[in-house]
Amino acid sequence: MKRKNSVVITSAERGLSEDQGRRAKKYFISMMFRTACFILTVILPSPYRWVALIFAVILPYFAVVIANAGRETISKPIQPQQEITKAIDE
Repeated sequence: MKRKNSVVITSAERGLSEDQGRRAKKYFISMMFRTACFILTVILPSPYRWVALIFAVILPYFAVVIANAGRETISKPIQPQQEITKAIDE
C-alpha cells in the first residue's frame, strides 16, 4: 500500500490572506511614493519637476507588477520527506 505524500510544516506555503496582505502593503507604499512625486511636481523647480512627474506617471505599472509578484515567485524547497517516503515504499 502506498502512502500519500504528507506536507512537512516547514515546507508549507504562506497562507493566502498573509500573501494578499503583503502584496497590498507593497502596492500601498508604491502609491504613497507616487503621491509624493505628484506633490513634488508642484513644489520643485522646473528640471526636477519633470523627473518627479515622470516617476509619478511610470510608477503605477511597476507598482502593479511588484505587487502581483506573489505566490508564483516563492520557490518550493527540496523536501527530504519525499525521499524518506519513497525509501519506505520501496
